[in-house]
Amino acid sequence: MFNRSLSPALNEIDSIDFIKPKTYDINQHVKLYHMGNVPNETSRVDFYFHAGTTVGKRGVAALTNGILLSGTAEKTSVELHNAIDYLGGYFESGIGQENGLVTMYALRENMLPILHILHDAITNVAFHTHEFEDLLNERKQKFKVSLEKVSFLAQRAFQERLFNDSPYGRITEITDFDSISIDELKSFHRDNYLNGLKKVVVIGNFSQDDIDALIDLCGKWAQPAPATYFNAPINLKEKYHFTKDGALQTAIRVGRSFVNKTHEDYEEFLVLNTILGDYFGSRLMGNIREDKGYTYGIGSMVVELQKSGYFLIATEVGAEHTEATLTEIKKEFERLQHELVSEEELSLVKSYMLGQLLKSADGAYAMMDLHLSVEPFEISLDYYNESIERIKGCSPERIQELAKKYLNWNEMTVVSAG
Repeated sequence: MFNRSLSPALNEIDSIDFIKPKTYDINQHVKLYHMGNVPNETSRVDFYFHAGTTVGKRGVAALTNGILLSGTAEKTSVELHNAIDYLGGYFESGIGQENGLVTMYALRENMLPILHILHDAITNVAFHTHEFEDLLNERKQKFKVSLEKVSFLAQRAFQERLFNDSPYGRITEITDFDSISIDELKSFHRDNYLNGLKKVVVIGNFSQDDIDALIDLCGKWAQPAPATYFNAPINLKEKYHFTKDGALQTAIRVGRSFVNKTHEDYEEFLVLNTILGDYFGSRLMGNIREDKGYTYGIGSMVVELQKSGYFLIATEVGAEHTEATLTEIKKEFERLQHELVSEEELSLVKSYMLGQLLKSADGAYAMMDLHLSVEPFEISLDYYNESIERIKGCSPERIQELAKKYLNWNEMTVVSAG
């Protein structure tokens, strides 16, 4: 019997046994990644397309992604969705700056029949005029609503200045909805979906025959050449405020151009970022939420792109606290630059980060997501065990060095809206 008066032993994490997915060639540029060993009959299939917002005319990528299951010449949108629902499938789609993503969830035994329905829907989408007009009007109305939100306005202004004069900095305008034609969606669909498949991700206990059938099913979508990506320029180093009449809150975005996993500073900067604002006990939360009471929440993060990345702090505060909040963020930068982090705080953050990494490696779905985080950069899963060593070895002096290198206030893009 357990002695419940004694605490369990604490053990340091030295390494994690990461499981690599099986890799199959769809063509010389496009791969399928399969992760089995799922302890139940669930499954997931992701299709990544070269159909993000940096591709094509403004607004076209989002509308094309939204119309994929709008009906074929033989089946209406309702019939397609009912057929998927009948088999217990759940469909999601969306876009980022570099990818268009289509995901299907289903029980393993029903996945292939559902994917045949999905394949037909995407390959033979009819682009009915009424479906296009309904989607266009719906998105336009949602866009108008979003323009009333200070968080949306701040993010738009920040994106423009962070990715100055780059496809990554393009933002949709209300007038774009009136200039997009159905023929532009058809052209985008042909080039970036029917010939734009970048990779396929499969999770579930599928047989080799199932995998072969899936490769045969989607093989014609595979892109004929590797996708191309843009180098993001250096952010504009400026402070900008967007005035929103009547707003009681101000949304704040502070950040700068940064690196991704391929850079030698990346892993140790994540330690610095966690101390600053990437967990509930962070300095920004302690100062601006707990001490000053300016906000319900504030956080910092690092976002990766294929050839670059960026660092971002985001929050919303009472309009009267805008300047005071910016002052406190700057003070936290300067503290990290001029004062060594205590061993106690650093040890706590390291334990938190290692615990999160261990948690993120629990099960086939989590393991695949870890793989997807390194695969775009042609890095193996060994990266994570190397990261464990870098995190454990990160010193207060190294934190200070990185703060001096990357947390200079005059190198930030500072945007507020309210």
